[in-house]
Amino acid sequence: MKYLHLVWASLFRRKTRTILTLVSIIAAFLLFGLLDAVRTSFSQAGQSANGAERLQTGSKLSFIQTLPIALQQQMEQVPGVKKVTYANWFGGAYQDPHNQVFSFAVAPNYLDLYPEVAVSDAERKAFAETRTGALVGERLAQRFHWKVGDKIPLQSTIFPDRAGSKNWSFDIVGILHATDKKSGGFFDQMFLLHWKYFDDTTPYNRGTAGWYVSRVADVNQADRVAKAIDALSANSDHETRTQTEQAATANWMKQLADIGLIVGSIMGAVFFTLLLLSGNTMMQAVRERTSELAVLKTIGFSNRSVLAMVLAESLLLLLLGGVIGLALATALIPVVSAGSGGMLNLPVVGADSWVLGFALMLLIGLLVGALPASSAMRLNIVDALAGR
Repeated sequence: MKYLHLVWASLFRRKTRTILTLVSIIAAFLLFGLLDAVRTSFSQAGQSANGAERLQTGSKLSFIQTLPIALQQQMEQVPGVKKVTYANWFGGAYQDPHNQVFSFAVAPNYLDLYPEVAVSDAERKAFAETRTGALVGERLAQRFHWKVGDKIPLQSTIFPDRAGSKNWSFDIVGILHATDKKSGGFFDQMFLLHWKYFDDTTPYNRGTAGWYVSRVADVNQADRVAKAIDALSANSDHETRTQTEQAATANWMKQLADIGLIVGSIMGAVFFTLLLLSGNTMMQAVRERTSELAVLKTIGFSNRSVLAMVLAESLLLLLLGGVIGLALATALIPVVSAGSGGMLNLPVVGADSWVLGFALMLLIGLLVGALPASSAMRLNIVDALAGR
């Protein structure tokens, strides 16, 4: 730009004010980058090549309602279904209720449907032969410094044993490894125990399954298979809803919290505040330079040139802060993911996020600069030089 040096000088005419405004913009776009990564991570949950072959069947009424175990045999007879397994949510916590563990009581063939989870044959055999055995994710074991052979006390936040105690004891017999590290955050955090041990020990399950997982022979027939599975229990007291793994995961997360709505609300509030703050900065900057703008017009600058310079100043302010903020988010996301011990597996700030970020920078820059630029363009030279 021909007058970039003038725009730059005007922008940093009051260095302290400009730097403070830049810090606010950087913070806003840093937050945008981090929250957008969280939103993307949740929206991508359940998306994988193996996951496309799996269907999840749960209660149509509520995800906390269990289903009869006899449903497994009926589901296996549905054309297009290759294999069926089941699991129950255990709701475990280690030492402290805040140390929540993704713990599931699973059928003997549960891991057969999850080829993206690796466990050695010896450990798989030990799990099958040990009633109180447990398989734990690699990241989970690292988090609590567990190893094979340890006896682990786990407190269920939901299910007591027959004696009324919610304190359970398990023997770690194997470590689970996620073969796909990009989507392995969840699998690396799992704690698997025997469904039979769980069912025999708590008086509240009574031979039921929390949900079923089935593998289809042809992913193109998944919708037909899902409808056929749900037809098995139609008009019964345990009607089911069968969904793809991605849809089921998204539905489960929405019952806990609507991440998209939360992120959108936070960012809406942040950018609205940023709009007011940046707008006040630009209005004050233009008011302070009224006589200077009048001089520019006097020496031959057109109204459009003055308008363009003020708008350019506003856009430059937003672009500087926004690019630095998104760059910081790009650098911090791997640190946040590593620091979470695998609980968060955030994607890097991708091209889509950068494009959206640049669009927001330009939009906010134009909105912020529109009013002061319009005022500068309509400025009367005589009145401005006279101080009126």
